Amino acid sequence: MSTIVVRGLDESVKQQLAAQAKEHGRSMEAEARDILTQATRRPHIGVALLRAARQAGGVDDLVVPERTDDARAVDFG
Repeated sequence: MSTIVVRGLDESVKQQLAAQAKEHGRSMEAEARDILTQATRRPHIGVALLRAARQAGGVDDLVVPERTDDARAVDFG
């Protein structure tokens, strides 16, 4: 495990971190570790899209128009 030192942290941030840690029943170090871990995790794109769709009310009523155009080759010339 690595160790980091954070200098110049605003006192109000430290107080908020302490209060949040107390709410969660853990040390400030454990709270900071959890916050940093959560902040650096990248969500799976499928899960992120599913959550977004659910927050928007779902996609069950989404109208998907029928494709009527023909596929064509791309001319790069």
